[in-house]
Amino acid sequence: MKLSRRMILQGAGSLPFAIASLRTGALAQSAPTAPSEVPPILFVHGNGDYDALWMTSLWRMESNGIARDRMHAINFNDPNARSDDKVEQAGRSSTEDQRRELAAAIAELKRSTGAARVALVGSSRGGYAIRNVIKNGGAGDVSHAVLCGTPNHGVFATDDQPNSEFNGRGAFLRGLNEGESEVTPGVAFLTLRSDGMDKYAQADGRFIGKPGTPTGVSVEGPELKGATNLVLGALDHREVAFHPRAFREIYKFIAGREPARIAIVPEQSVRLSGLVTGTPGGAPTNRPVAGATVDIFRVDPETGERKGSAVHSAKTGADGRWGPAQVEPSWSLEFALAAPDAPTTHIYHSPFPRSSDVVHLRAARPLGPADKDAGAVVIMSRPRGYFGLPRDVVLLDGKEPADVKSGVPTDSTATLRLPAGEVGRNIVAEFNEERIVARAWPASENRIAIAELTY
Repeated sequence: MKLSRRMILQGAGSLPFAIASLRTGALAQSAPTAPSEVPPILFVHGNGDYDALWMTSLWRMESNGIARDRMHAINFNDPNARSDDKVEQAGRSSTEDQRRELAAAIAELKRSTGAARVALVGSSRGGYAIRNVIKNGGAGDVSHAVLCGTPNHGVFATDDQPNSEFNGRGAFLRGLNEGESEVTPGVAFLTLRSDGMDKYAQADGRFIGKPGTPTGVSVEGPELKGATNLVLGALDHREVAFHPRAFREIYKFIAGREPARIAIVPEQSVRLSGLVTGTPGGAPTNRPVAGATVDIFRVDPETGERKGSAVHSAKTGADGRWGPAQVEPSWSLEFALAAPDAPTTHIYHSPFPRSSDVVHLRAARPLGPADKDAGAVVIMSRPRGYFGLPRDVVLLDGKEPADVKSGVPTDSTATLRLPAGEVGRNIVAEFNEERIVARAWPASENRIAIAELTY
């Protein structure tokens, strides 16, 4: 049987993926035995990110019998790291800020479920917060820690930027990594990493703006002495957290058994809700936006045209929440988001097979100098992975976008700028075998369209 890439990405059937490469050292732990009950799971996003990136992981967990109310995905208030961890910086968080917020989320998940310990799963910078909590008094609250693409030995390890939390020679990472073992006893640790495709685990500094300068780190940087370390192959920095292959390893490590299925099992009726946040000054935040209007339209999957009036309309209050909206699992949708001090953002999305309360709507970045001559701006977004040529087929308006490069995948967006005469026509965004149609809205009206891919 030959599986198409789309079948693999959707996790069709229950066929397990090929076994990942296992790397263990003298201090590595044995895999945990199968618990009688899977512990509650708290998912932790990375730098600049938000809870909704874990949506497909949550769906896959639910499809394997994990109750929805035994899982939670955190939103850090200010998801971006400070340039200097010791100096307060507007709209950015310190390692201590994230440790404190994560500790509170753990306490709340324990309270709501009655569990003594929880499992933590983190992407990228989220792994720093997990390690920080565990090392500084939280080990008794945590049964498992899964770190996906976390740059545990730094994005760089040099004498520059000594107070950056991403510096392997800096005080923060030296504190986490000191000792013969780099993990905290009593907690089962798993690391997942790429075999060369992670932009933040590269020997050369070209992906951090310093081409030709050694970073002092390698592709093995995410591994930890004392952990179970798995290599997932040629996946990128985000895919090692959100790809179906990553899900298999996360589930197996926490539950102590293979998942019954990789497939997402559709629900007959779907309820969607979430949070509206913004990008003040171009920087992302997860703080709620009040006074935002959310209109949801059913659209034709072949043309992107609306099918009738809005199926749901809401205006956010102080908590920034919208919903719930009742939709069908076969509907392609447009989310029209009008938020204060932001472009009106039209987000086109493929069908939602299951309900979710983490449909996070963040307004598009402000129109900038590069957009000044554009009649319309359409962004192709892949939140759970990066675009990369030639490994992927990436087409926007039938052409390979100029801002998608060959080599190590480095960005999750591709932008198309259209002349004024082409405003109003439909643009097809294609990533491998996933296809979404968006409308080109007039930039003169401060509107941006986003074709948001699921995989």
